[in-house]
Amino acid sequence: MRRPNFDFVGRSRLWVIVSGTLLVVSVFGLVGPKLDLSIDFRGGTSFVLDGLGNAEVTAAELRETAQEAGATDVKAQVTTDGDRATGALVQMEEMEPGSPEEQAVRGALEELTRSQETQVTFVGPTWGDRISRKALQALIVFLIVVVIYISVRLEPKMAGAAVLALIHDLTLTAGIYALVGFTVSPATVIAILTIMGYSLYDTVVVFDRIEEVTPRLGQAGMRTYGDLVNGAMNDVMWRSLNTSMTSLLPVGSLLFLGAQLLGAATLQDLALALFIGMATGTYSSLFVAGPFLAWWREREPEMAKLRTKAERRRAADEAEAEREAETVSGTAAPRTAVKTEDGELPGYVRGTGRKSRRQRRGGG
Repeated sequence: MRRPNFDFVGRSRLWVIVSGTLLVVSVFGLVGPKLDLSIDFRGGTSFVLDGLGNAEVTAAELRETAQEAGATDVKAQVTTDGDRATGALVQMEEMEPGSPEEQAVRGALEELTRSQETQVTFVGPTWGDRISRKALQALIVFLIVVVIYISVRLEPKMAGAAVLALIHDLTLTAGIYALVGFTVSPATVIAILTIMGYSLYDTVVVFDRIEEVTPRLGQAGMRTYGDLVNGAMNDVMWRSLNTSMTSLLPVGSLLFLGAQLLGAATLQDLALALFIGMATGTYSSLFVAGPFLAWWREREPEMAKLRTKAERRRAADEAEAEREAETVSGTAAPRTAVKTEDGELPGYVRGTGRKSRRQRRGGG
């Protein structure tokens, strides 16, 4: 496959504008609408109904029935087998176990669905707080280990760029969940942990290639660190895109076919977070991590000297090429006339060592 020649680093300002806009919108979603946490995190009561006698019951009917019986903040899902409803999950705000309110809601749901078995689960808010706190502690430990590993295996600034790309991916994923109103469940947390691994994997592939070609920096005196990063990213671009596509296709099938068309709603939380996270991870590894690393390293004095040297040499080469083109076309004006004893020799040009065709025909 032909090697691409895409200018990732040269268009950094465009990627900053795109990513900055997406991050601002995501933060607005987290501050405004906020995340819709499931009862596993905020506490609540859950009714699981199996063996439904009313195979035509819908989620809207379940939600309306529970609200009429006194429940609030109700969410309902129906499990189907073809066109027939076989089970249902109804979640609501916390209700005291065995209380008259709980009995009223249970009776109303069983009357509507004519279920053969009903399981009631009560989840306290302290359980969700404990799980959230443990998950945050695990996340911090994970990031520390990742930073140490990448710093030792590659270099510290690559670890910083990788963590920046990871935060970028997690913020976008959380922002989309908040803006669209998707429910964050334990399955979503599992998917987010998978996203973190995938985002780092894709970024490390790019950085590993940069590390391989770094010894070539300065050999020709024409390359800056940004050029090096640009070349390395073009080397691995097809590999990164192919890996991403082969990962997104099965997750997309799970999300759009399994969850939406075939009714496997329990897979939706997992597949949705994976799909969003993998897509943003592919974007950030190419358009966030690499350009940010190039910008960061070129602030170092050694890299700044190489950049200045390369820019001067390029400017000199361009000027020389322009003079040669003008000389070949016969439009170049003599810069310095050399005088002899007989006077000036018209047409003799010092420096280029060449004469135009008209001058050679004239014997000059």
